[in-house]
This record gives sequence, structure tokens and C-alpha cells, in this order.
Amino acid sequence: MLARRFLWIIAIIIMIVIAAAFAYRLFGVQLIRVALVPGVEFAAPPAPETPDFAAAKNWLARPDLPTDAARWTPEGYSAAPRPGIAVFYVLPTAVFDRNRWNLAPVDVEADKRSNIFLRSQASAFNGVAAIWAPRYRQATFGAFLTEKPEAARAIDLAYGDVLAAFEVFLAAQPKDRPIILAGHSQGSLHLLRLLKEQIAGTPLAARIVAVYSIGWPISLTADLPALGLPACSGPDQTGCIMSWQSFARPADYSLVRESFDKGQGLADLPRRGTGILCTNPLSGTASAKPQPLSANLGSLVPNEDFSGGTLIAKGLGAQCLASGILDIGEPPVAYTAYVLPGNNYHVYDYAIFWANVRADAERRAGAFGTPLALQESAAGAAGER
Repeated sequence: MLARRFLWIIAIIIMIVIAAAFAYRLFGVQLIRVALVPGVEFAAPPAPETPDFAAAKNWLARPDLPTDAARWTPEGYSAAPRPGIAVFYVLPTAVFDRNRWNLAPVDVEADKRSNIFLRSQASAFNGVAAIWAPRYRQATFGAFLTEKPEAARAIDLAYGDVLAAFEVFLAAQPKDRPIILAGHSQGSLHLLRLLKEQIAGTPLAARIVAVYSIGWPISLTADLPALGLPACSGPDQTGCIMSWQSFARPADYSLVRESFDKGQGLADLPRRGTGILCTNPLSGTASAKPQPLSANLGSLVPNEDFSGGTLIAKGLGAQCLASGILDIGEPPVAYTAYVLPGNNYHVYDYAIFWANVRADAERRAGAFGTPLALQESAAGAAGER
């Protein structure tokens, strides 16, 4: 009797799991919207909440901090001691608050997630650059799941912080210091606006080593012409833009494409039906030629608490498809948590290609012609591997 009851319990649990999975497959996006879109009105935060980026406390990574998560490296790598390049890195969304449209002055959980992104993403650049990452009032995740006017206001507020932080970052750099711009997801969205409004057509554009605008779709005809820099077509090219979005098979890109098609591009042209920029991080080009597993120098596989990770080389290949997505093959067994609907490996856009992103930044920095201090530090880091 007891055994039969136990089997019934197991059967019921299995049925619940199957039903939940089926419901998520059918109504996943709607369920996420209900759970994450704020149900409150947008209210401009009071003046005391406006971060002063002249103060080091409003940066999660900055060279004058005693230490920060962006300086972390996996075994066999080390951060450059005297980097001659500066990276302005804009974090992806780390806040999931339904009670506010933007990050609160104090959000311990969001800061923990931000430090995870610093270790898994921004750290790829510490071999050649000093990393600056502002703690900006990013829009909450739900702002990207709705067309409510409050969402646009929240995103504008976040961009205002990014712009203010960039001005402080820029003022702290010598006038001839090369700059890398890097971001992911929401961070890339703000970087693209920054490129259009503050950098395109100015002398500052000549100081850009490269732009890593990852995890946000860029239209080849409706966005790219407004950015003032071309897409990267060669592995040694400088002053160019890279972007990719990682999907495993079978990939369903329809949700992203649907949202993308609704928008107006940065060049004031409709995005509907336009091509999307895809850079293959294994080759550093936009070529559709598939790159084999052997081209992957190392994927960063996080440990259980995401406080670090281990590099695994030659584990995943990649190919840019005509749709604009980056095909990474069958779902990788090393990455199971936080996979989005449609086999979207958005969270791992950097991690899957960590060592290649690092090598790419070093290669382009060398081609740019960087200060002697950078050349020495990069050579030292390479010798320690």
C-alpha cells in the first residue's frame, strides 16, 4: 500500500512538472510579463538618488578602487598591471524589481548579479585595459517586456546615468588614451545611443579601439549608419563594432525578431525586415563561414554560486546565420541555468567565448598601436599563461 501511494505521488509530481513545462512553452512570455513588469506608475527618483559618478562609490569597477570583480581571472590568466587602454563597460540588466522601474539606491541582490557579470564578461578585457563600470540606475527587466510609456522613461533615465558616468570616465583619461566600449544586453543598448549621440563624427571616434555591443540586435541598414563606425570585417580591424546573439538548436528567434521589427532604427529608418549584424567571436569577422570547436580558445563555465569559473577549450563552435543569430550548435551541457525561451543563451554571450573575446581585444589593441606600457603588460600577461 505504501509503495503504491509513493508511486502515485511520484506520478503526480511528474504530471505537475510536465504541465508546468507545457504551460511555459505555450505562455512563457506572457507569464514572464505578469511576473516581472512593474505594476506601479513611473515616478522620477528624488534628487538625492541621482548618483554622483565623480565619487568612486558609484562605480562597481574602477582602477582606483582597492579591488573589484572585473579584475578576476580564471586560472592561467592575470590582469595587466599597467594597462594603457581604458574600457567603459556598461552592465546588462541585473534588477528584477516589480515595485520600481529603475534600480534602487540599495539593492544587494542586483549588486551581486552585477559582480557576476563583471567576472564573466568585463574580466575578458582586463588583460589589456583598466575597466570602468558604473553602477547606473538601470531599467528593471520588466521594462523590456512591455510597451508601456513608463518603460521608455525608465530606459531614458538609465541612459542619462550612463552618459553622466561616461563624461566622468572620459575626463579621467589622458587625451591620447585608446578606449574600448563594451556592454551586454541593456548595456549595449545604452552604448549604441552613446555612440550615435556623443561619439559619431567627433574626434573621440578616432580613439575607439573597438566596440563590443553584445546581446542587442543591430540593424545593418537602420542602425549601423548612425553609429559612425563600421562593423568589424577583419580580425585585426580597429575602430569597428561587434555584436552577436547566441542561440542553440533548434533556435526560435521569433520573439526577439518580432520586437526588433516593431522598432525604428537609430538612423530613423524602420528595422522591419532588415539584416542583423552578427560577428563570429571565434573569427572576429561577420563571415558566415562556420568556425569549428578547435577555434574556441576557452569557454568560461561558472561554478555553482557564479563566483568564478573554469575555462574549457574547444568545446563549442559557432556560425553566423542569415537570420543574424549566432548558432552555437546543440544545447551545451555546461550551461543549463538561465537559458531563455527559444534556446536563447543570451546570459552566456560572453562566457561561451571568454578566451576568444580576450584574445580579440589584445589583437585589436596591438593593431591600434597602443602605448608602451600596454605592450609590456600584455606581453607579461601572455607569458604567465
